[in-house]
Amino acid sequence: MDYYVGLDVSLRSVAVCVVDSDGKAILERSVPCEIEDIADCLLAFQTAKLRLGFEAGAMSQFLFFGLQAEGFDVVCMEARQVNAALSAMRNKTDKSDARGIAQVLRSGWYNSVHIKSREAHAVRALLSSRKAVQRKCIDLANEIRGLFRIFGLRLPSRVEQSSFDERVRPIIEADQGLSYALLPLLDARVQLYQAYRELDRRVKRIASNDEICMRFMAIPGVGPIAALTFKAAVDDPSRFTNSRTVAAHFGLTPRRYQSGEKDNPGRISKAGDPDVRSALYSAANAMMMRSIAGSEIKSWGLRLMKRKGRRRAVVAVARKLAVVMHRMWADNTEFHQKPLEVAT
Repeated sequence: MDYYVGLDVSLRSVAVCVVDSDGKAILERSVPCEIEDIADCLLAFQTAKLRLGFEAGAMSQFLFFGLQAEGFDVVCMEARQVNAALSAMRNKTDKSDARGIAQVLRSGWYNSVHIKSREAHAVRALLSSRKAVQRKCIDLANEIRGLFRIFGLRLPSRVEQSSFDERVRPIIEADQGLSYALLPLLDARVQLYQAYRELDRRVKRIASNDEICMRFMAIPGVGPIAALTFKAAVDDPSRFTNSRTVAAHFGLTPRRYQSGEKDNPGRISKAGDPDVRSALYSAANAMMMRSIAGSEIKSWGLRLMKRKGRRRAVVAVARKLAVVMHRMWADNTEFHQKPLEVAT
C-alpha cells in the first residue's frame, strides 16, 4: 500500500502525519527537526512505498537533501498552494497542518518547488551578506547626518560612501562633544565599509570567473550583481521549459483577476524572489538610462517609454531581460548587440 507523509516543519520540531491511500491517518507524532529522528519515526513503514512532502521554507534544503540521502521519495511543495488548502481547516495546529499536507500530497494538487544546489545557496548567501552590510553602512551614514543637523551642520546631499569618512571625520574631531558621541559610530561604519568592500570584491571575482555570468554581462546594463543574482536564482535552466515563464516566476508579469463578467488586469504580480526582480529592474534601468551601447531591447524600450512612461518601460525591459538571459543560458548562445535606433 502507498503511504503519504506530511511534515509540518518548524525550527526545532516537525509534526509528522502518515496517511494511507484512502486518506486515513495511520501515525501522528511530533519529533525533533533532525533527519535521524524523522527517519526513525518512519521505521515501521520501511517496506511500504512512502512519499514525503513539506511546504517550502527556510529548512527546505536541509530536509530535502537529508531525507533523499536516507532513501525517501521527497517532495517540496509550493507554500502558497499549501497555505490555500490549509486555510479551509477549522483549527490551525501543527498536528492538523501535517495532516492537511499529507492529504494535499495524496491528492496531487500541488506544484513541486525546485531545490537549489548548495553552490547556488552559497552564492545567494554571499549576495545577501553584501547587501546586509551595505544597508548597515547607509544606515550609519544617515544616522550621522541626522545627528549633525541638531548642531546646524549640513553635509552635501550626495557624498560617496568611499569618501564619507574623510569628509566627516575632521568635522567631528573639531568638536570635543561630537568626538565623544560620534567617533565610535564613525569607526563602526569604517569597519562595516571595509567588510562591504571585501564582500563586493568576492562577488565580482566569482562573476568574472564564471562563464555564464560573463556571457550575461555582455548585455548592456547587466553587471556582476545582476548576473550572479539571476544565475544563482535560476540554478538550473532546464527546469523552465519556456523562457517566458522565467519572467512570471520572478513576478514581472501582470496580475489578472477574472470572474464571470469581470476581467481586471493589474500591476505585476511581484511573486518570487524580490532580489532577482530588483536586480533585473536595476539592469533594465541602467541599460535604458546610463548605457551608451545600442541594442534591439533598448530601442524597443525607448519606443515603449514614449507611449507608456519610464517605469512601465523599465519593467517591460526587465521582463525581456529575464527571457533573453535564460534563453542565452539554455541555448549556450551569446548576446549580439546592434546599433541603437533613433527613437521617433
